Amino acid sequence: MADMEQMEQKEEKEIEIPDNVPVLPVRDIVVFPYMILPLFVGREMSIKAIDYSLNTNRMVLLLTQKDLNVENPAPDDLYSIGTVGMIMRMLKLPDGRVKILIQGLSKARILTYSQTEPFLKADIEKINDQKPASLTIEEEAQIRTIKEQLDRAVSLGKTILPDIMVVVENLDDPGRLADLIASNLGLKTEQAQEVLEIIDPVKRLKRVSEILGREIELLTVQQKIQSEAKGEIDKTQREYFLREQLKAIQKELGDIDEKTEELKEFRKKIEDAKMPEKVMKEAEKQLRRLEKMHPDSAEAATVRTYLDWMVEIPWSKSTTDNLDIKAAEKVLNDDHYNLEKVKERILEYLSVRKLKEKMKGPILCFIGPPGVGKTSLGRSIARALGREFVRMSLGGMRDEAEIRGHRRTYVGALPGRIIQGIKTAGTNNPVFMLDEIDKIGMDFRGDPSFALLEVLDPEQNNAFVDHYLTVSFDLSKVMFITTGNLVDTIPSPLRDRMEIIYLSGYTAEEKLGIAKNYLVPKQLEEHGINSEILKITDPGLLNIISQYTREAGVRNLEREIATLCRKVAKKIAEGKEKMFVINAKNLHRYLGVPKYLPEEEMEKDEVGVSTGLAWTETGGDIIYVEATTMKGKGHLTLTGQLGDVMKESAQAALSYVRSRSKRLGIKDDVFSKTDLHIHVPAGATPKDGPSAGITMATAIASALTGKAVNKNIAMTGEVTLRGRVLPIGGLKEKALAAKRMGIKKIIVPKRNKKDLEDIPKYIKKDMEFVFVETMDDVLKVALKKNSKIKNKK
Repeated sequence: MADMEQMEQKEEKEIEIPDNVPVLPVRDIVVFPYMILPLFVGREMSIKAIDYSLNTNRMVLLLTQKDLNVENPAPDDLYSIGTVGMIMRMLKLPDGRVKILIQGLSKARILTYSQTEPFLKADIEKINDQKPASLTIEEEAQIRTIKEQLDRAVSLGKTILPDIMVVVENLDDPGRLADLIASNLGLKTEQAQEVLEIIDPVKRLKRVSEILGREIELLTVQQKIQSEAKGEIDKTQREYFLREQLKAIQKELGDIDEKTEELKEFRKKIEDAKMPEKVMKEAEKQLRRLEKMHPDSAEAATVRTYLDWMVEIPWSKSTTDNLDIKAAEKVLNDDHYNLEKVKERILEYLSVRKLKEKMKGPILCFIGPPGVGKTSLGRSIARALGREFVRMSLGGMRDEAEIRGHRRTYVGALPGRIIQGIKTAGTNNPVFMLDEIDKIGMDFRGDPSFALLEVLDPEQNNAFVDHYLTVSFDLSKVMFITTGNLVDTIPSPLRDRMEIIYLSGYTAEEKLGIAKNYLVPKQLEEHGINSEILKITDPGLLNIISQYTREAGVRNLEREIATLCRKVAKKIAEGKEKMFVINAKNLHRYLGVPKYLPEEEMEKDEVGVSTGLAWTETGGDIIYVEATTMKGKGHLTLTGQLGDVMKESAQAALSYVRSRSKRLGIKDDVFSKTDLHIHVPAGATPKDGPSAGITMATAIASALTGKAVNKNIAMTGEVTLRGRVLPIGGLKEKALAAKRMGIKKIIVPKRNKKDLEDIPKYIKKDMEFVFVETMDDVLKVALKKNSKIKNKK
């Protein structure tokens, strides 16, 4: 202890406190000697005081403000006694403030202020504690008492750091002990300043002891209140008892009991909902549970929410179907152009409903490219049937609970979106559309597509159980319609439960009909223009379809028509012409240069060039297959960004021609001395599929025999090594592409003869379909018989 005192005396002698120091006003805190604390300084005058201090002896006088709301304190706003502190560290913050770490050294009294601008500076007098040579018995008793008081305060819940408690235990200096305890009691500014200003260390210690004694009294009373609150009677039982008394008083006074009223209302709603027997039993069971619960408890809120769902779901409420077949047909025709197969299927359903009242709702799946009207068809079906319409998008859904709901044990649990949709519809037999069924995801939360298996199975969905409701709901009356762009990504068990109806892309003529009947009138109305101001001719619309859009649906076509309307609206707003007629010739003025150009028509019959027909997502198209020979070693070169299937078709076509070389009049040594190059133009566009097989075989045969291919004949079909011609798909679109190019003769596989029924009469008119079984039949028709033409190129 003697060593420590010598060290402290040595430190005090080393640090000399000058008579004139800058003043740092502080708010809401009183700094005591030996305290080390961080301070945030933001006031300009204070920052200047710190800068001055750092440039001199790093010392400042910390004075507490009398009123903490004063922004720029004058000498009268500050207490006269404070603590001289040394700035140990300083850090400038990005917001302009300064953070300093300061250590209190000694108390000091202001004598006079030597400076007030730009910061306060004062002449000071250092106040030293009067240290007695030895402690009296009374002083020792006071020190021991205050230490015991501090221990008592900590035991009653006062928060004092353990490190501070260790320092207090080993400290016998009355002044320092008083300062240390006062600085850690969290005193009000006035109280702390009062302690600081007591010069006599023993008197200061007594004052701190008094403050600590009052703190112990407060803590004792606080603890007593807490123990009384916990003891005697359990909180829940006590509240229940009081509420029962309150209920009896309210009953006596004739006041309405809210809980009784709520239960009465729920009971009435359950009766009105006309639930199935099992569901009603569950609802009444939950109602009895609610009756026994405290209204403000968390579980009561959960049960209340559950009962709200139970009474709002339409268990027995349904709409009456409009079974007038002709009226339904008119609605479908008004809303959609063509789509005969879909309309026929809906009318069949209505007809069966007319004959048999109780029938299971069909599960239809519309598969087709974007923009062909799958979603809008669902709305149209609901309108035709006179039912409510609910739409739910499955795209990107990954959580199985989205379909089946969450169990009630989870916080914020809700039924699945199927039950939510039924509730929104307000009837138990809506048309329920599940969009983008081919784009469901899966992750650790389950696979929603397999949760849909029960929903979309007419044999199972009459007892669909949602995890939240835990009772079965009959979905058999709901008409489910799903949509998607591809069948391949739909899981096979799910695909098996649905009746798939394919919606192919629209032909140019169908798009023209849709544009005239639906899109143009709709866009004119949306842009505030009538048909007298703007007229778009049929050739103009056809040019938009063929040269400005390339799609299976009509979304981009509608956008281009909207662009025309906007351009016209702008000109009308500028006060220009009053009447606009847009045709094929002036279309580029409004829409710019054409984005897509069709293949040019061949001028003459050529050797090694045959015309094929291709199916694309945007409709049919024609392709030219070119074959040329050159000296070489029998290599086959394929170009034009062809897929693997198309490359294999070319190999098979060449093998067929080689096997028929004698019959075609080709010398055997030609194949070993000649290289063959097959190219399909539009090299940047990927191409694949087997249906260009006979086109390639014809081009190869023409190049090797020197016979020209008839330019007025187009062909499609898959070829085998033996020369058999196999069927293909998309005949309607391919026939339309040929008609657009003015080709009137098409070679088609014989097994595709049945598909002619799907082709509209206006396409078949003036067109000749040649049905072939073998490649020999193709070459008889396609190759010119009379002359051999030398290919100039």
